[in-house]
Amino acid sequence: MRQDRKIPFVDLVAQHKELESELLDVIKGTLHTAAFIGGPAVEGFERDFAKFCNTKVCAGVSSGTDALRFALIAAGIRPGDIVLTVPLTFIATTEAITQVGACADFVDIDAVTYTMDVERLRHYLAHQCKLDLETGKLIHKKNGRPVTAIVPVHLYGQPADMDPILEIASRYKLIVIEDACQAHGAEYFSSNEKNWRKAGSMGQAAAFSFYPGKNLGACGEGGAVTTNDENLARKVRMLRDHGQAKKYYHELEGYNGRLDALQAGILRAKLSRLAGWNQMRREAAGHYTELLAPMADLLGIPREPSWARSNYHLYVIRSAERDRLLDHLTGEGVGVGIHYPVPVHLQRPYRERGFQQGDFPESEKAAQEILSLPMYPQLKIEDQVRVVEAIREFYLAKPTKGSNSRNQQFASVRNSSTE
Repeated sequence: MRQDRKIPFVDLVAQHKELESELLDVIKGTLHTAAFIGGPAVEGFERDFAKFCNTKVCAGVSSGTDALRFALIAAGIRPGDIVLTVPLTFIATTEAITQVGACADFVDIDAVTYTMDVERLRHYLAHQCKLDLETGKLIHKKNGRPVTAIVPVHLYGQPADMDPILEIASRYKLIVIEDACQAHGAEYFSSNEKNWRKAGSMGQAAAFSFYPGKNLGACGEGGAVTTNDENLARKVRMLRDHGQAKKYYHELEGYNGRLDALQAGILRAKLSRLAGWNQMRREAAGHYTELLAPMADLLGIPREPSWARSNYHLYVIRSAERDRLLDHLTGEGVGVGIHYPVPVHLQRPYRERGFQQGDFPESEKAAQEILSLPMYPQLKIEDQVRVVEAIREFYLAKPTKGSNSRNQQFASVRNSSTE
């Protein structure tokens, strides 16, 4: 089936051609005013993004990593604290925790959603921790460190199950900071509140990344903290700007982590299209799911719980023969990715912590099987058909038991997709 035209994993060129005139106006306006740092462009984007996320405030920063680090500091996480997150995530999640001086510890994922397993979280807090009656703090039994926060990761655009996480956090007096770096516009139905909540509006604060490949991406780096806590936002704004309350008056030692005006202007121009782009991703995800249905006995296909509306930042399938399938698709000109091939607890920087293979089996198994297919708003149905046809050919080429009936079953992929 090999064709000369490749299908990219993500197509940022198409997106920027669509917006070229508008983005050039942003660049010209920035050059003409020379307002490169802060000012109306940043403030305008912060207002618009807070409104989009249904939060009171937003503070723009230089990256998603800074967003999470500053949110943790501003929320009161201290050196030596334990912050719980998941092993299947980009390392920036744990970098932000350790760079605060805290200790990242892990709760395994749910095999369906790839987000924090609520029952495993309950088990960790009930069995690995104890309540210090004098201080009222939750203390880890083995190392004596206080457990103070949870960072649920909304992975691939799929929200974590936030109602029980927030209930558990409230019971143990833990801070919740959402890692929403892949979840721009994703939604969670709160049965407690009887309404849909935007990712980034449920914890004490949330971190977003605007890396170019994100659903809302800058033409460079960028990030933001969203929150309903004005005081927390004020601290983040000081942290991003060398701890300044006003110019040359420093209330604390901070960082250089500002969102520049040019990126803010670009993000603001794109934000008005984000809901539409997310809907296009959801439609593309629906096409994939329909096309892949005849192979459901061989592949893990994304499943969306009733309480989630994913933004489909990524469309991630699972295969027991992932590496061979990846090589086949690459050879067929299909751009694919692995997010992520090694869980964080097994990465080199955390070896001294003594984690072992088998400590978090769901994350480890997923890391061996997951494969991200091309996904972007401008993805064409005919390209999705090509992707699925290449997957079909991979399995047809394998002599397996019942292959004749499988040939007939897979034939329906091409027929149904061309109707």
